[in-house]
Amino acid sequence: MDTAERRRRLLTRHLLTPATRVENPVDVANAVVALHATDPATVYLSMWARMTGGTQTSMADAMYVEKQLTRLMAMRRTMFVVATDLAPVLQASSALAVAATQRKRLISDLIKSGLVPGNVEAWLDDVCAGTLEALRRRGRAAAADLVLDEPRLETTLDLAPDKSYATPQKITSRVLTVLALQGSIVRGRPFGGWTATRNEWWPAEQWMAGGLGGMDAGEARVALVRRWLHAFGPAPLSDLVWWTGWTVGQLRAALQSVATQEVELPTGPALVLADDLDSTTAAGPSVALLPALDPTPMGWLDRDWFLGPHRAPLFDRTGNIGPTIWWDGRVVGGWAQRQDGEIVTRLLEDIGSHGSTAIADRAAQLTAWLGPLRVIPRFRTPLERELTG
Repeated sequence: MDTAERRRRLLTRHLLTPATRVENPVDVANAVVALHATDPATVYLSMWARMTGGTQTSMADAMYVEKQLTRLMAMRRTMFVVATDLAPVLQASSALAVAATQRKRLISDLIKSGLVPGNVEAWLDDVCAGTLEALRRRGRAAAADLVLDEPRLETTLDLAPDKSYATPQKITSRVLTVLALQGSIVRGRPFGGWTATRNEWWPAEQWMAGGLGGMDAGEARVALVRRWLHAFGPAPLSDLVWWTGWTVGQLRAALQSVATQEVELPTGPALVLADDLDSTTAAGPSVALLPALDPTPMGWLDRDWFLGPHRAPLFDRTGNIGPTIWWDGRVVGGWAQRQDGEIVTRLLEDIGSHGSTAIADRAAQLTAWLGPLRVIPRFRTPLERELTG
């Protein structure tokens, strides 16, 4: 398969053309498997780029009123928003392993602190049980409410008391994170608007029928691999290893239960679903304004086939991509929102007058959609800073 076919698949399967845009936020999440949610604004902007007529309110309602979408930490200890019926797959395939690591680290820090006498593991399990019991009594609650019911959540770790850089921290958020990763609780509506990071908590079984637990990890990995290959294939094994965060052994075991075909890309061998070999019909050039950490550019480890020579201005030092402009299935520039609300753009290559006009029109649409809201990416890139400077 050549690069042109990969780009056509990206455009149509990731809903990046006017003809493929959808009305339902759940359809957006399913198209890209999982929406990146480390920066809360990314979820809404990723939906806007792929929807026809969605509002911030309708998107929030899909998550927090209708509960059709669920926010959880999973692959690579990254936050995602996924269709609620897919959440148990991410939970079993990825979140449980992250939970074990985070619990182990918390226990180690508690032991170092010397604050807990006796069996630290048993103490932590009891705190988790008390927190979960309190949440179930309340139905839903903020972290501050749960501290009132389970005072041990206020236990404060100071692992470097003699150092000037020491930052004592309560264990509240770490306990809640472990409970969420274990599948006992779920993140609910944020406080302070859709760009806020603090949220209420729900018992998992009250958020969705049956809760998050119970799925076999191996079966979950098979289901997730199949979903990913449909949305992002063809791709080399290294892309899958990176995106899932699994070991090579876990990935190869999952692939044994998925019918795949090896194809040759310009960069080397890659995998695609065995029944997904037909060529994609060209949709015609179209523009997309994708936010920082959008799931499309973050879906592959090797991005040269759609990114070209534009990496330096569009990524921060730790590998997070900023807001990007796409034309005909490839990145051609970046954008940002100024303090006055205007969406400003910068092309990094010449795409002709037709493309430039389409980008200006789409930027005006995003300016109007955001209205008085101001969105500054959590991870800022050189071009985004330059455009807003």
